[in-house]
Amino acid sequence: MTGGRKDGRARLTAPEGETPVIVLVRPQMARNIGSTARAMANGGLFHLRLVAPRDGWPQADAYPAASGADAILDHAQVFDSVAAAVADCHRVMATCPRPRHIVIPVRTARAAAEDLRDIAARGLRSAVLFGPERAGLENDDAACADTLVRYPLNPEHMSLNLAQAVMILAYEWWTAAETTPPRVLMTNETRIATKGELEAFLGRLVAELDASGFLDHAEKRPGMVRNLRHWFQRGEVTEQELRTLHGVVTELSRGRMRRGRPDVAPPWG
Repeated sequence: MTGGRKDGRARLTAPEGETPVIVLVRPQMARNIGSTARAMANGGLFHLRLVAPRDGWPQADAYPAASGADAILDHAQVFDSVAAAVADCHRVMATCPRPRHIVIPVRTARAAAEDLRDIAARGLRSAVLFGPERAGLENDDAACADTLVRYPLNPEHMSLNLAQAVMILAYEWWTAAETTPPRVLMTNETRIATKGELEAFLGRLVAELDASGFLDHAEKRPGMVRNLRHWFQRGEVTEQELRTLHGVVTELSRGRMRRGRPDVAPPWG
């Protein structure tokens, strides 16, 4: 799936290989179908199937809610029953808040996404069922599934709309194969300062503090210097930030000549 166009329609195409089919069972509102397509596009999913949509299909009101994911709606397939919608699938999962009196594997969204990735890697087709907005899947619908998916949310308020439920699964599907580092420092045009550069700054800072009289207390001086070092060593200071700090020290040290210390050029420039 690729990026957007100036007309607002995303240039979406079906990814190569097998990716999960999202099946909306008896969806009631066109806007929810459109919002589902939007959620799918964000998670790299393309294949949408509708089982007996209440108001038929296609529905013009779905497209504004899709926010440019029109291609998913254009290629959506309509079926009369859940069994027909998943007939060509090898594995079927069903989102269900409260499994009743059945023995069946249950997955969180994260575990389901991992399973779905494994299924796709073996060239098998999978589908995930999402029930009607008001009441969810019926027992006969869930009977077409081999695995249930439950979202571990706040037990005092587990209330998701249709698109939100699809978005959670789509997000987990995408991140299951995403290589973006979970933590990164945005440095833009600068870079992380080396320990040597940081040590040069700290040495200069301590020298200027000595010259200004800030560290005159002999007993407290070692602890104060350690605190300063811990402060700057705690994070990843950038080279540009060190340059700025050197400039700050230069301005603060203009009175050093009054204490008999000659001016010294900064080590960075």
